[in-house]
Formats: sequence, C-alpha cells, structure tokens
Amino acid sequence: MLRLAGLLLCVASFLSTSSLGASAGPRLDNDKLYRYSYSAEVGLNRLTGSTRGNTGFRISSDVDISLIWRNPEIQDEQLLRLQISNVEVESVGKRSRKNNIFHGSSAESILGKVRLEALQRPFMVLWKMGKIRSLYAHKAEPSTIKNLKRGVASMLMMQLKSGKMSEADASGKCLVEYKATKDHVIRTKHLDTCKTQEMGFTTQSPVLGISGKSTSETVITLENGIIKSADVEETHILSINARHKAATKVLSRQSLMLKKIEVGPTEAAGKDVASVVKSLDDKLMSVGVMVEKVKTKCKGCPNLMDTWKAVRSQLEPGSLSKAEAPRSFLTLLHSLRKASKSEILTVLRNCSKTVLPQLVDAVTSAQTPSSLSAILEFLNFSKKEGLVLQERFLYACGFASHPTETMLQSLLDLSQGQIGSTEIKESIVIIMGALLRKLCLKGACELPTVLKVKEMLLAGPDSTQMESEVQMYLLALKNALLPEGVPILAKYAESEVGAFSTIAITALQRYDPQLIIPEVKKTLNRIYHQNKRIYEKNVRAAAADLIMSSNPSYMEVKNLLLSIGHLPHEMNKYMLSKVQDILRFEMPACKLVRQVMKDMVSHNYDRFSKTGSSSAFSGFMARTADVTCTYNLDILYSGSGVLRRSNMNIYGQGNNALLHGLQVTIEAQGLESLIAATPDEGEEELESFAGMSALLFDVQLRPVTFFKGYSDLMSKMFSMSGDPISVVKGLILLTDHSQVIPLQSGLRASAEFQGGLAIDISGGMEFSLWYRESKTSVNNRGALVVIGNVTVDTDFVSAGVEVGFETEATLDFITTVQFSEYPFLVCMQMDKTTFPFRETVSKQEKLPSGQTFSSKRSRDQLVPGSEFPLHQENSNMCKKVFEQAW
Repeated sequence: MLRLAGLLLCVASFLSTSSLGASAGPRLDNDKLYRYSYSAEVGLNRLTGSTRGNTGFRISSDVDISLIWRNPEIQDEQLLRLQISNVEVESVGKRSRKNNIFHGSSAESILGKVRLEALQRPFMVLWKMGKIRSLYAHKAEPSTIKNLKRGVASMLMMQLKSGKMSEADASGKCLVEYKATKDHVIRTKHLDTCKTQEMGFTTQSPVLGISGKSTSETVITLENGIIKSADVEETHILSINARHKAATKVLSRQSLMLKKIEVGPTEAAGKDVASVVKSLDDKLMSVGVMVEKVKTKCKGCPNLMDTWKAVRSQLEPGSLSKAEAPRSFLTLLHSLRKASKSEILTVLRNCSKTVLPQLVDAVTSAQTPSSLSAILEFLNFSKKEGLVLQERFLYACGFASHPTETMLQSLLDLSQGQIGSTEIKESIVIIMGALLRKLCLKGACELPTVLKVKEMLLAGPDSTQMESEVQMYLLALKNALLPEGVPILAKYAESEVGAFSTIAITALQRYDPQLIIPEVKKTLNRIYHQNKRIYEKNVRAAAADLIMSSNPSYMEVKNLLLSIGHLPHEMNKYMLSKVQDILRFEMPACKLVRQVMKDMVSHNYDRFSKTGSSSAFSGFMARTADVTCTYNLDILYSGSGVLRRSNMNIYGQGNNALLHGLQVTIEAQGLESLIAATPDEGEEELESFAGMSALLFDVQLRPVTFFKGYSDLMSKMFSMSGDPISVVKGLILLTDHSQVIPLQSGLRASAEFQGGLAIDISGGMEFSLWYRESKTSVNNRGALVVIGNVTVDTDFVSAGVEVGFETEATLDFITTVQFSEYPFLVCMQMDKTTFPFRETVSKQEKLPSGQTFSSKRSRDQLVPGSEFPLHQENSNMCKKVFEQAW
C-alpha cells in the first residue's frame, strides 16, 4: 500500500513538473545585459525584379536588452529595458557609388540629431510568457521613432509550445501559428487576418481591382532558453487583376543576433509595473504595441493650383483620346485628395469652360468630404445652363469606387430640391440606384439613407402616371439590382407600354439567374408566346434571351424552338441565329438545346432554314492569362428592313468575376412610313422614335433620344449633319485601391493603385430616302492608364517603386442597311484600329538633404488592328453592299 502511495506521489510530482515546464515562458537572467546586433530593411521592386535591383534602405544597430524587474508572483512577467546604439542607415540595393545616395552619409545627417537621440533613448517592454504586453516610451518622441522601437520589440514575440493564437505586434493584431521544438521556434503570421489601425479602400469589381498576397515568417533559435537569433522575412505582393505582370513586391527583413552577454544592471524593486517604470523614468508612458500613423510633410511638393496649371492643357477635349489625359487625371486626383474645400473651389472658379467638365470629373472622383462639399457648392442644379457639368458630376458619382452614405444623401437631397432640367432629375434617380448597389455590396445596406432610397425606388414606378418618370425608376432599379425589385420588374415586363417592358426585362437580365424564380419565368413565357396579348418584337426577343440565360427547363427550350417558323419573318431569323450562337459559343444552355434538338419535330430543315437579315453573334475580343474579353452583337429588323434594335455588349471576365464593361443599344420604331412599308403585327400604332441607351462598367446611364414623333423625325432628317451624338464623354476612375501596410519592422508601406480612363462614346443614325439606305454607328474612343505605386515614406528617408501600363484604342461598330430591294442588304462592321501599348517601371529614393536616386524603364509595342469576325452571311452581304457602293 505504501509502495502504491509512493508511486502515485511520484506520478503527481512528475505531472505537475511537466505542466509547469509546458506553461513557462522564456526568461532573462537578472544582473545580465544581452547585447544583440539588429537590422531592419525594406526593399521595393516589381514582382519579377531581382533583390539586387531593389530600392529601399537598411537600418542597422546594436540593441542592449536587460531585465529591470520581475513580478515576484508571476515569474514569467518581466520588465525589460532596451536601448538602441551605433545606428547606421544604408541602401538595400547593390548600387554604384555614383548612384548610392547613402554613401558618405552618417546616421545623424540622415535622421537628424533630435531623431537619432530619441531612437537611442532607452525604452521598456513588459514581456509576459514571451508576448509583448506593453511598450513604454516618451510620448513626445516622433511617431517614426516609436514605430521603429515597436519593430525591435516585436522581435521578442515567441512561445515555447506549438499552437495558434491571436496576438498583436507592430504590424497589427493577427492570427499567429507557432511550431516549436527544443531550441527552434517558427512563428508564421497569417497576414490576411490582421486588424490594423488604418483602413483603406479598394475597387469593388474584382476584374478591375487589385489582388494581394502576403507572407510573414520568423525563425527563432534558442540557447539555454535565451534568444540566440531571430530572423524575419515578410513579403507583400500587389498585382493589377487586369494584368498581373504589373505588380509590386515589398520585401521586409529583420535580424536579431546575440553578440555577447555582459554584466547588467541590478533588478529594481517594486510591486507593480507602473510604479517601477515611473521610478526609473517618469516620462515613460505606455504607447501601445501596434504602429501609429505617421504624418509626413512633403517639402517642395506642388499645391493643387500648381498641379492644375501643369496638367490642364492635357485635359482639353481634343486630348481625351490620348494617354496624357488619364495620366494627368490621376496626377490631379492625388492632389485633390489632399486639398481643402477652399482650394478646390478656387480651382473650379478659375477654370476655362472647355476644361471644366474634365475638372468636374476629377473633383467628384476624388471622393473626399472636401471635394464632395466643394462640387455641390459649385454646381447649381436649379438652373438649366449647367446641364453638361451636372451630368458629368452624376456620372462620376455612379462610377465612384468607394461611395459613402454622404454621397447618396447628397443625391437624395438634390432629387427632393428644385432641379432646372428634367434630364438631370432622371439622371440623379438613375445614379442613386447605382450608388445603392455599391453600398449594399460593401455591407452597408442597412444604413438609414440606403433604406430611404431603397424604399423610394421600390415604390417609384407605381407612384407616378408619367411615362418618363416610370422609365426613370425602372432604370434606377436596373442599377440597384435589389432582390425585392424582381417582382416589380416582372410586373412591368407585361406592361402595355413597350419601353417599360424592354427596360424591365433587360433589368432582369442583369440579376443572378437564381433570382429568376418560376413565377418570373412564367411571365417571360407569357410575353414571348403572347398568351395574353400581342407584344412588340424587341420585347419578345428580350424575353427569349432571358429565358435562355436563366437555367431554362427542357420544355421551355423546346417551346422556343417550336415557335421558330410561326414568328414574324425577321424574328424567325433572329431566334434561329440566337440558338445557333448558343451552340457555337457553348453558352450554359447549349447542352439542353442539343438535347431538345434530338427531337426531329423541334429540329428540322423547314424550321432551321429560315432566311432574313436579323442576327445574333458572340465572339472573343481578347484572351490573355488574366482577362477574357467577349462581345456579342444582336440585330433585330422589322419586316420592312428598318432597324428595330441593335444591341452590342462587351464583357470582361477575370479573377472569377464578370464585368459588364459596355452595352450600347440603339432602338428605332415607327419608321415604316418613310419607305411606305407595312408595320409588323402589334406595331401599327407605334410613334416614330429612335434612341440610344448605354450601360458602362455595370452602371446604366440615362438614355439619349435621337428623335421622337413624326414632326421631330422630319425636322431632324432635313437638318441632320451626319455627326454622331455623344452618349457619354469624360474621365472615369476605373481602378482605385489605397492601402497602408504596417510592417513588423515598424515601417509603413503605402500602396496606391489607380486606373484612369478617358472615354468618348457616341452614336448616330442616318437615313437616305433617295438612296433608300440607313446607317447606324457606335463609336468608342478611349485611353487607359493604370499606375501602381508603393512607397515607404518616413520623415527622414523615402523609397518607392511604380509600375504601370497605358494604351489608346478605338472601336467602331457600323451597320449599313440598303432597302431598295427585297431581300434588303445588311452589312455589320466591328473594327479595332492598331493601338500602342506601353509598360513602365520606375524606382526612387530620397533623403532630407535633397539627394535623390531615380530610374525608369519602359517597353513599347504596337498591337495590330483587326475587324472582328461575324457570321459568314454577314461577310457575304458586306461584299454586295460595297460592290454596289463602288
């Protein structure tokens, strides 16, 4: 029995000892001073650049660490004294003496006497179980110096057992994983989980946005329980999704190496940390472990007016198709984001009329409280005279990369105030729908203003009897894409007004197919098959398109195929072409279509041999490793040969996301009287009308009317100059990403990625009664510049790298119809001109003395133009058209 009790006591003693050893943290011995060599470096480069070519700097020093106080009750709670000495600052890259701005400079000449003294002033760290619980430094020290001290202290973060936990160091509060062996600890930080004190913003579209990849690993070697060495390697890669080759890399390294152990100060007496710290230095205060914001003053940097004077000539209307325009736009944008309201108003009030619209684009795109307040004060919405400027402001709001509740509230206030132009009122409501969607995508759908606008838009179509206002609300719902809007749009899809039906159905086409519930599909089938009443051809065609793209059932597809042959002549051809396009381009419905076509009743020569000029065709514009760009062209004619609807779409797909880059729709009706032709069934009473609607980067814009009514048509015909009508023109901020990357070393990397687009989309229709010919055109001109900049800017040295690319392009879509004889001839052309493409990378370093190093490299190429292929029937028809013209 005694033996058993003795055995149990031994086991209990062993277990308690093991438990104690497992829970114990690293400890320093009292009366000893541990002298380490320390270095922290940061290197910036493009992703594929070698480390030898990095731009950046290295700070090296000695660090003395000693135990000042140990909690008598908790032995693992220790107060450590740290002091930095023998500081040196040098370039991180291998560079010749001529290009090395650090050569011959001392730490004092770079840091300044005050900063160097502050850096070398002792500070204290409360170290418990290997974790930094508090850091004590002089509060008056510069933020950069306190951050560097936080970086040194972060090297002590460790634990002696494996596991995961959330902990804070200089770079933020992150999930950290430890793998520990006897004398070896690996600390891996999951940087995607880090919570920092500075929040940035980014473009919501993944296709146009920025991707990031970050890693951080610390390897710690122990000797007799003391840190012998610690090495940190941290990388941050930021790349532009549209072109991943345009990427930057931040490489941050730290090293702590034990040099020797000497006799150190004696341990101080005291009951708690606060009293001990105060007794040693009453100026020391707890300043937190995570890095704090650093406000750097740019000496000699141009103010807003200086920047404006330098770039305004590149923003003249005639320069908008050149890359200089978006490049100048981005330069101005950065300056605007730092400017006050009064500075912005001064520039607005002293701007020429020709450049003012472009300035309005830039001020609105800045999206700061000062810029929004300034532009709202500058514009007077109660007057008609400023229509162009007002619309440019609204479009820039619609394209906003990170809209706020304040911006939406401003538009709501405008919509409820006095507005001089009906068109502007319509644009305000339509753009509010776009802002509503962007805010909901950000998770801000429950904000008070968002809820107000949501309620207004959902109730809008039923709150008015005016056709123009109903269309306005339907277009706003098309932008908002609210799930609650689906039943409302389905209701208006069956409207007796063709314009309501078309808008409602095209709005439903933008929804996720999962939201097109069976009740909505029944509505669409009723419209297409005209179960209740007769609909216009373009309405029926839109309904068929939506049925096919919304996970159709076997019977739905079969009924659509069985209808071919029983439709108006040109619609037969359109539906046949649509089915063939689904099969050729392997769209989601193609498998089901092939299954239905096994039935000879659905698929036979009589049904699939219908002739006509209407068509539907999809193709690839570009296929790269990063983005796939596709287009489709749908053309529907009336039985008399007059254009009914022309619809061009361009999509970008990348990063597992789809972007509706462009949609230009030209619609015409009631033009048969011009050529003494008979209107199609259900279209006998339609008013003469032609107009154009554009959707740009997922934002529906206010449609443009070419003419409405017979008298307006005749006056336009006799006064028509053939010049296209502008649909949208201006500068758009496509990519907008701002981020501060706090490094474990205590340094901060600021990343700014912006993409500017100068665009001019116009369209027109021409009729020649003499030659019995009509021509519609959609002209797209644009210049794109994307720039990514990463800078490490302290108040004593700065280094940065910039990558970017730019291009200028033209895309024209022209449709020519000759209806002098039947069957009439239709020729469609979609041309892309040869365009330049340039990639650039630049690096820079700068010291307070004014010494700078900079380098820049670029690569230019010409991308050959082409005419995008359409179906063979179109090619044959174009030959006949141009033979006759010749």
